Amino acid sequence: MAKDLRAEEGVATARFGDRLAEAVERKRSQLVVGLDPQPDLLPVELRGDSHLGREHVAEACSRFCRGLVDAVAPYVVAVKPQLAFFEALGADGIRAFEEVCAYARAAELLVIADGKRGDVGSTARAYAAAYLERGDAQSPLADALTVNPYLGRDAVEPFLAACRRDGGGVFCVLKTSNAGGREIQDLALSDGRPLWHEVARLVREWGEDLVGEHGLTSVGAVVGATHPRAVGEARRALPQSILLLPGVGAQGATPADLARAFASGPASALVAVSRSLIYAFRVDGADWRTAAGAEAARLQRDVWAVAGW
Repeated sequence: MAKDLRAEEGVATARFGDRLAEAVERKRSQLVVGLDPQPDLLPVELRGDSHLGREHVAEACSRFCRGLVDAVAPYVVAVKPQLAFFEALGADGIRAFEEVCAYARAAELLVIADGKRGDVGSTARAYAAAYLERGDAQSPLADALTVNPYLGRDAVEPFLAACRRDGGGVFCVLKTSNAGGREIQDLALSDGRPLWHEVARLVREWGEDLVGEHGLTSVGAVVGATHPRAVGEARRALPQSILLLPGVGAQGATPADLARAFASGPASALVAVSRSLIYAFRVDGADWRTAAGAEAARLQRDVWAVAGW
């Protein structure tokens, strides 16, 4: 028993970049599945008692996400549950989120909580404690968390401190795939560079003391896959950071757009796919688990081939 506890502690405190690199090598995959459970899009078989209230809706969302984990686990290295869909269901949704995280962990998948948290002082410390810190001798709820760096160093530091203590990772939102992101992220600085380039410089600085044995830092960045040029620029600016690349599938990007993201190694980028995979059954009419597994297998092969490793 003591040996098992020491082993669990070792896994929890290893650098996030190292845990990810080992998972990528073992599975030959850089695929992350976003878990965005929208109640009105769930398979009919799961909606049964949803009309009875929020508790039943949350249970249906949990069953959906756990079924997806079963279906995609052989082909992906991580899941990315989107907190908003769980928070919308109140306390029942938060319980469902915790269930899904624990279930994914039991399937030996990494968990990237997609919350884009960002605040200052005690609030940022509370967010870090909620998702990245060990509590009561338990593992952190998530392996990594998406954070908003546009509030500056003091808003990010509590998350960095949690990563140093407990082995987690953060993905700083850098260049997003939505059209409105350019209104702020592309603002020109006095030297002509877009604002997000300066944020990338800061992200690189923040991650310098969190580089693991595989040469990857635990401080990564979110870059929309719909901006292939920006992906290449981010790769050059952040040679040791893991790039989290949403936008493949429903938003129009393809794995072929992303080859340059993997220049720093096979685990230096992750391709996140959500709606086009988890709701694939709505297109082809197959069983929802079968459809998700088939799409995950296809994308795993496509991304690995593009990465060139």
